[in-house]
Amino acid sequence: MKLCRPLAVAAALAVTTPVALFTATPALASGTPAAQTRNQPTYAELEKAAADAKKAYEEAVAAEAEGRKKVEATLASLDSDTHPLKAAVIAADKAAGEAADAKAAAEKAVADAEAGLEAAEGDAGKTEEARQALEAAEAALAEAVRAAQEADAAAEKADTALDDARVAAVREYGTVKDALKKALEAKENAEAAFAAAKECVREDGLTSLAVGLPSKAVAGSTVDFTLRVTNGTERTLTVDPLVFFHVEGEHSGEKSRLEVEWSNGSGRQPLGGNEPKHIAHIDTMKPGEQSDVKLRMKVGSTAQAADAYALFAGDASDAYNPCVLGPMKRYDFALLPAGSKPGTVDEAKPGRPGENDDKRPGAATPSTNPGPSAQGGTPKQTTATSTSTSTSTSTSGNLAETGTSSATAPLALASAVTLALGAGTVLVVRRRRKAADDI
Repeated sequence: MKLCRPLAVAAALAVTTPVALFTATPALASGTPAAQTRNQPTYAELEKAAADAKKAYEEAVAAEAEGRKKVEATLASLDSDTHPLKAAVIAADKAAGEAADAKAAAEKAVADAEAGLEAAEGDAGKTEEARQALEAAEAALAEAVRAAQEADAAAEKADTALDDARVAAVREYGTVKDALKKALEAKENAEAAFAAAKECVREDGLTSLAVGLPSKAVAGSTVDFTLRVTNGTERTLTVDPLVFFHVEGEHSGEKSRLEVEWSNGSGRQPLGGNEPKHIAHIDTMKPGEQSDVKLRMKVGSTAQAADAYALFAGDASDAYNPCVLGPMKRYDFALLPAGSKPGTVDEAKPGRPGENDDKRPGAATPSTNPGPSAQGGTPKQTTATSTSTSTSTSTSGNLAETGTSSATAPLALASAVTLALGAGTVLVVRRRRKAADDI
């Protein structure tokens, strides 16, 4: 028996789903060579594979339900006396029974003829007559045996035809059921691979370092400095630099003694708020490229002596992972009262974030490698300023039009932050943004 078209299509979908996409390792480890990433399925491919596998599974579920109904109906029909195959079995069994009765009667007739021949011994006339009767009975028995054999063969053939029909029906359902099992396995593998691709990976080569941020700032002063983002990885990335400034002792909702602005190339945007912000979106950043974002920090004229710090990091994505995280760097600096004479002021030095500074998903212990110095450069540079003629500016139009990802970016960007300002502890939870319709 052949599969009907809907069942055959569903079975084919389940069996032919490309498992190669599911078995590849989607979450690329930090520092994975570019040659290896090219052999990996992209995030978009994994997403499509998961959607296709889900659709194939749903079709296989429907096909299994239809196949179950079909096999139950077929078996019920085959068990009906009105079905041709079952009717043939009944007729053949009846004929075989009648042939068996005829054979038994012929065997009795032979036995009776043999007894008659034995009784007729000594009487020539009766003996000849008895011998002829025996020969006739034996001939009838031979015919009855042949007829019984033929009837038995016909009955066996009819039974076999009925059994074959039952087996074919069950086998057809078994094919659909097996397709459902394979479709479920493919779906689970695809979902697991897609989920693994969503996991955040660390790239130490994606650095965000401050250039020109002083270690001391006097109340009433204005400081211009640069955030230098460098793609020292082997990936082509979409990057959103993460920036946060905090003065120790300030509480949530309190007006900060620091006002920080960043340049989008045509004007300045206030950083604002008491939580990390993504600024200066870089749509395409190739390996070896860097981008400079101009920032300005104004210290309130009434600011008193206090410790402050800034956090810088890079949130990114590429074709293989929607969540690529560069290391976070912390810069500690001091605020001095108005009229202070700080003398020679060195630049603030990048250091590891505090225990509660960086609580990003998938994060292990912060790297002990301090990374390249803030003054370190790369041959290819991209700068988010109005005078920029960089590669990144030409590819993305404006590196920081709104501070958010472009409409064509695969994933949106968001951050979640918990601030415990009263205790002087800042819990910066940085997680890669994921739009709800991408889940």
